[in-house]
Amino acid sequence: MSDTHPTRIDLRSDTVTTPTPRMRQAMSEALVGDDVYAEDPTVNELQQEAADLLGFEAGLFMPSGTMTNQVAIAVHTQRGQEVICAEGSHIYEWELGMMATFSGVVPRFVAAPGGVPDPEGVRRAIRRSIHQSPTGLISLEDTHNKAGGTVLPLPVLAGVREVADQERLPLHLDGARMINAAAAQGVKPSEIAKHFHSVSLCLSKGLGAPVGSVLVGSCDFIGRAHRYRKMMGGGMRQAGILAAAGLIALREGPRLLPHDHRRARALAHALVEAGYSVDLETVQTNMVYATIPDAQARCDAWAAEGLLANALDHDRVRFVLHHQISDELLSRAVQVIGGR
Repeated sequence: MSDTHPTRIDLRSDTVTTPTPRMRQAMSEALVGDDVYAEDPTVNELQQEAADLLGFEAGLFMPSGTMTNQVAIAVHTQRGQEVICAEGSHIYEWELGMMATFSGVVPRFVAAPGGVPDPEGVRRAIRRSIHQSPTGLISLEDTHNKAGGTVLPLPVLAGVREVADQERLPLHLDGARMINAAAAQGVKPSEIAKHFHSVSLCLSKGLGAPVGSVLVGSCDFIGRAHRYRKMMGGGMRQAGILAAAGLIALREGPRLLPHDHRRARALAHALVEAGYSVDLETVQTNMVYATIPDAQARCDAWAAEGLLANALDHDRVRFVLHHQISDELLSRAVQVIGGR
């Protein structure tokens, strides 16, 4: 299934996968049109299929999850407002201040032990005073990347939606890896998505597509999102070539995710056996965060043996499993980590 270099074991991210043969065939045969005119049939099919999967009316294909998140923020908010988000959220940590630069809004963080915010903490973060920036949006992330790929429990999602409804606020989900969350909980993706007014779903992470994310919401919401996508330079013209791979990812990727999760747990236990510290309770999906002294030097040494991982700071390393890491490659990775 993989066309990656056979001697390299790349655990830096699940974004490093390359298109499968099925994806390449679909891309070469894709029917295309000008998507800026909404005339690309393959893009239209992908958008509707993603919307149907998550239980929404419409979808909008974009190059990246950063764009889908930031377009959602722009649609939901007004300049000068605040966006409530959990500590460590991708929309703040890794999206280059775009909520301030593009939408003119600022974050207000709530505590999220293990990546999971308390609905009452969200309620207390809401601002209505004339002397403060008013709350315009609540945004959650599932799975929570910085916490180690942890899953937000369904009762928490329901609790935050109840707060949003009572306060008449929109609720957005950065669902870059929400299909991983659904697989880990044994539920349909729509059981997660139903709590939100909009959802960003990434196709190029665990699902394995080479490019793209889909933003889903109501027809009115997606109609307004079109304008902001265009403003950000997201009109991709004959994008059906990319959407074709996204359709394969959406249809075939979810069934592979439990294998990624199983391998992540195996890797976590191997790291512990090798003498490194891992909070095993956080290994819920396809990510493993380990405490490793002199992390960059250790990653450099592993890279010389063909194993790639990300040193996040001086003593923290992230490993991410994906469908192009077989049991055989995982076994080799464990050997390298163990110094064998």
